[in-house]
Amino acid sequence: MQIVIALFDRFASLDAVGPYQVFTHLPGAKVIFSSERAGLVCDESGSLALRAEASYQDVPSPDVILVPGGPGQAGQMAPSPLTDWLIAADKTSTWTTSVCTGSLILASAGLLAGREATTYWTAHGELGRLGATPRQERYVFDGKYVTSAGVSAGIDMALALCGKIAGDDVAQQIQLGIEYDPQPPYSAGSPATAPSAVVAALSAASRFGRD
Repeated sequence: MQIVIALFDRFASLDAVGPYQVFTHLPGAKVIFSSERAGLVCDESGSLALRAEASYQDVPSPDVILVPGGPGQAGQMAPSPLTDWLIAADKTSTWTTSVCTGSLILASAGLLAGREATTYWTAHGELGRLGATPRQERYVFDGKYVTSAGVSAGIDMALALCGKIAGDDVAQQIQLGIEYDPQPPYSAGSPATAPSAVVAALSAASRFGRD
């Protein structure tokens, strides 16, 4: 099983690395980082780079596609080399997935039209404008399309997808193997639970505003 994680300049690192950490433990899976050109690709901070071992043309028919989000997402909307590859690769993929604002890239390619999906909490309005039906969920399955909310939610989505592919026992073994047992020190991981002042501050700073 070939799993391809697409990279682009200024991607959000955990969007890609979180699911990667999960998928590498999936029996029979080969996980490949890919980009427009093979080589190093910098994340949003500019200080961390991952190596794309393949170009999009090198991986035309992956079984699983994963598109991360991040500030660089705006430059990857259709038309772009990434969306051109997505449209073609999606025709034969078993699963097409995204983390955070990666769902906006999928939607801009026309892959989420009329489908339920999720994204980063401030970007739900933009997701709706691109033709999807936004849902305030940690992750959403709609047919072969699986989208997750922001950043850390990609780990949850990847574990849930492993359960679909290999069964709950395998997915739980992966979860225990990476000791994924989040117990955050604050209840501020969702706009529904975070203090209003925190929500307002991040909303004001978001490039999407508060939808």
